[in-house]
Amino acid sequence: MPTDIVMPQMGESIVEGTITKWLKKPGDKVQRDEPLFEISTDKVDAEIPSPASGVLQEIKVGEGATVGVNTVVGTIASDGETAPRPSAAPAKAAPVAETSAIAAPPAARQPASPPPDIPVPVAAQEEGEEARSSPLVRKIAREHGISLSQVSGTGLGGRITKQDIMQFIENQESARVGTGIATPAPAESPAPAPRPAPAAYPGDLVPMTNMRKLIAKHMIESRRTSAHVHCMYEVDLTRVVNLRNQHKAGFEQRHGVRLTFMPFFVRAAIMAVQQWPIVNANIEGENIRYHRQINVGIAVALDWGLIVPVLKNADDLNFLGLQRGITDLGERARHKKLKPEDVEGSTFTVTNPGQFGAVFGLPIINQPNSVIMGVGGIMKMPLVITDKDGNDSIAIRSVVHLTLGYDHRLVDGAVADQFMAQVKKNLETWSEEIG
Repeated sequence: MPTDIVMPQMGESIVEGTITKWLKKPGDKVQRDEPLFEISTDKVDAEIPSPASGVLQEIKVGEGATVGVNTVVGTIASDGETAPRPSAAPAKAAPVAETSAIAAPPAARQPASPPPDIPVPVAAQEEGEEARSSPLVRKIAREHGISLSQVSGTGLGGRITKQDIMQFIENQESARVGTGIATPAPAESPAPAPRPAPAAYPGDLVPMTNMRKLIAKHMIESRRTSAHVHCMYEVDLTRVVNLRNQHKAGFEQRHGVRLTFMPFFVRAAIMAVQQWPIVNANIEGENIRYHRQINVGIAVALDWGLIVPVLKNADDLNFLGLQRGITDLGERARHKKLKPEDVEGSTFTVTNPGQFGAVFGLPIINQPNSVIMGVGGIMKMPLVITDKDGNDSIAIRSVVHLTLGYDHRLVDGAVADQFMAQVKKNLETWSEEIG
């Protein structure tokens, strides 16, 4: 008997999901646990694995359709069964110009090439096909003139991860140095900005994705709920920048994870929260809920929207634990591996518009939190430096602008300023071991 493919329940409160993309077509062979289709729910976007090995026999629910959990959306025939290929897939519920995975032109104008995220076994790729990878990986490959067929994927189903492509580039550079071939190394630059959501053709009317609808709803609700106020602090980050530059190569070699700036900001905020617990609280009716744990939401910009996975019990983690946790959440968010519980329970949020070059941002509070800290871009600026004897001089320093958006119903301006002054001090006088 064929195996039913059902809409999974992605959390206790989830009652339905929208199929945003089928990664296989009827007649294709599939392996158990291989990504089969993508869904969007009120909590997360996710890839759903195949429940069995065999051949995709039928797609019962097309892309763009929203159905209840446990609804049969397709069937898989076992290897020994006949799996006739239907002449046409089910009609979509509505024309969808972009899925929750990647922005695209309307269906009528789709290029003939296959969708970029269809899983293809690396060893069986035909000429002209792309290895399974994310848009970011493909962009990096194009920038460095690399064919993805040369890169071995370590991700699920042979997916080429960002770490795979960066390791390949590093190995190439090492090989060139070893043979005496000099090539200019690309300078460090801000992470590439996500592709814009609008249609590819001016004048087109494009339906919102589920994620975009939810973002719009939550942002309006937050503005209506909280009395938003912002303050901004200029921080001399030279000490942290020098420390990271000194340790980043050895840190990655020892721990297998890249050393970024984010754990410095998160750790500095956690230390300040412990002194000013009101910023880790929220309003419940006419009461104030003071949280025992510090669960830090880390905003992650995706090609198809924005999501805030949560680093639970962040105050119990050392610096290395923070870096590993932040990296893990970011990677799983970008590869649609988050679970509903990964985006629930935040008590304090950090967002980083500076990665795209912004000097600072004025972020909207992530409900039901009472504050959100924005991290601006790190840039070199002339500052007046006063030595221990009171003498002033001008020096070039690495500077970052931090903002705090806070709910003035709960957090007073004086408290917000004292909190941010402590964050500033924690960063400028950093003394903690980074591992």
